[in-house]
Amino acid sequence: MTVVRLGDLRRTVAATAVGNMIEWFDFGVYSFTAVTIGRVFFPEASQSAQLLSSFATFAAAFLVRPLGGLFFGPLSDRIGRKRVLVFTVITMSLGTFAVGLLPGFAQVGVWAPVLLLLARLIQGFSTGGEYGSAMTFITEHSPDRRRGFVASWLEFGTLTGFVLGASLVTLLTSVLSTADLDSWGWRIPFLVAGPLGLVGLYLRLRLTETPAFEHLETRAPKRSAGLRREAKELVRHQRRPLLVCLGLVLVLNVPSYMLTAYLPSYLSAQLGFSQNTSLIVVVVVLVILMVLLQFAGRLSDRVGRRPVMMTGCVLLVVLSVPAFLIIQQRTVVAVFFGTLLVGLMYLCFDSTEPGTLPTLFPTRVRAGALSITYNISTSLFGGTTPLVAAALVDGTHSLIAPAFLLVAAGLVGGIAVYFAPETARRPMPAAPPVVATEEEAAAIRGGAPAS
Repeated sequence: MTVVRLGDLRRTVAATAVGNMIEWFDFGVYSFTAVTIGRVFFPEASQSAQLLSSFATFAAAFLVRPLGGLFFGPLSDRIGRKRVLVFTVITMSLGTFAVGLLPGFAQVGVWAPVLLLLARLIQGFSTGGEYGSAMTFITEHSPDRRRGFVASWLEFGTLTGFVLGASLVTLLTSVLSTADLDSWGWRIPFLVAGPLGLVGLYLRLRLTETPAFEHLETRAPKRSAGLRREAKELVRHQRRPLLVCLGLVLVLNVPSYMLTAYLPSYLSAQLGFSQNTSLIVVVVVLVILMVLLQFAGRLSDRVGRRPVMMTGCVLLVVLSVPAFLIIQQRTVVAVFFGTLLVGLMYLCFDSTEPGTLPTLFPTRVRAGALSITYNISTSLFGGTTPLVAAALVDGTHSLIAPAFLLVAAGLVGGIAVYFAPETARRPMPAAPPVVATEEEAAAIRGGAPAS
């Protein structure tokens, strides 16, 4: 049995959450500077082609995420979670920081978009190894009876990063002229990733390896866990957990990207709201979710992960269409409550899956299996959600068409939840029990870990 110290747990939470924050800070910044980036790097194209080129460069990061997961995940199973997390937080922040230093098309011509693409590929590749290893790290450090609550702080970092990035861009857009924004203002949010990366590096260098990985090292210190061997292990013995993981990640990411990536542009382009109003509505909803996140994580520790996730699947099937019908009323109040309803459905997965997905796999292949599966599902179903939703609206000429994408995600997710094992309050597979002392457990129940 492993007894975790409260101080170690706090450092673990802070160090893992900050990496997720950097990832989604980048996501929020790039998403909401896409128009400006199009003007700076693709000035010779039409306005619509500029935006398409900007988002195509953004999408390139998603294409290499599975490659990053394929590289970093098995490496994390072989050399340890901490070493991989130190490397990914450096490269991830450098990829974002580099964008803020790039010359525009006016300075270097066609090399400008080439360099932008290279920076995005670096960021995407490192992100592919970040989340799976971070999720594995925080769950392997968590007390079994508090895993849902502790792991939910990883997603607190997600929401914090997006809110910070989106808010910073909104502020700059409000106070700077278009000329100043195109000249230098757009660089500021990307350059902020540099100091954030240094903070993440400092926190991660102070971490200790997880009890589960150390237990595995003690039992098999000379094991050879190469990529080929791990791939055979996954295909032969982990097919069912892999399929369950794919489905769970799908139902997590479709409402996530619907809320953060599609709804802001949907509200402005389809319903006629200003960009700032659309963004503010989404940001306020995300702040509310940040407040509720740990309560939902605690709930999953009490009643189990499967009931909370199945509730989310049922809500997606039943309430997605009503949510978009409410949004169609085209008042700020109606749009807010319709968007909040989508956010609450997303909360059912956002609060529980960080404590669920790593428990699907044994320690020897956990980070690799999770990184590969998570990034494949995210690339196929998460990053494509805005595109599919927009295509549904264009193809059907119905403004509620995106709701049916949420319904489909709820149906697929329901099947995955049905076949998923319940792991709340139980040790992780092939790992000793992890507990906290009574004093530490009381402190965790009474207050959030410092971040």
